[in-house]
Amino acid sequence: MKLAEEKYVLDGKEITLRSAKPEEAQMLIEHLKIVTGETRFLMSEPDEIRFTQKEEEEFINEHNEAKDSMLALAFVDGEYGGNCSFESMAGSRRTGHRAGIGIALSQKYTGFGLGRLMLKRILAKVQEVGFEQVELTVVGNNHRAYRLYESLGFKECGRIPNANKYGDGTYAEDILMALQFK
Repeated sequence: MKLAEEKYVLDGKEITLRSAKPEEAQMLIEHLKIVTGETRFLMSEPDEIRFTQKEEEEFINEHNEAKDSMLALAFVDGEYGGNCSFESMAGSRRTGHRAGIGIALSQKYTGFGLGRLMLKRILAKVQEVGFEQVELTVVGNNHRAYRLYESLGFKECGRIPNANKYGDGTYAEDILMALQFK
């Protein structure tokens, strides 16, 4: 599903939201390597990002062509700031009512409402598609993200202890959250 270009102003910054383009594949790969190095709250370490440009192009095209998924990019004053996406969690008819979402922003673009804006737009699209429930996982000590998700209506529904093990030997739990529309 494509997101047509939308313009906003947040904290004096011009925000553009739109779907990804296949020619942006390499930029998205490089950005993911950067943001995974900026925070312990994302899925992996920078050296684990091994997507090829072709694989990323296929990922973009699949999201743009699908009726039940979307990849939206955010640009802040013309500079790429991050992305937010949703995908169906349907592995069977029993799970076809569920979608999962994810978000990854550059640290310099957090704290002024960009994440909230992107999540609100993604949640509207999730509802538009007809999903009844959307789910996400937040790392246990990511208090700011947890509060944001909670403010958008997500409820905590479980915790996985020691879900993340870091290079220094420490651990962090995963908190599972869900938002029901019906």
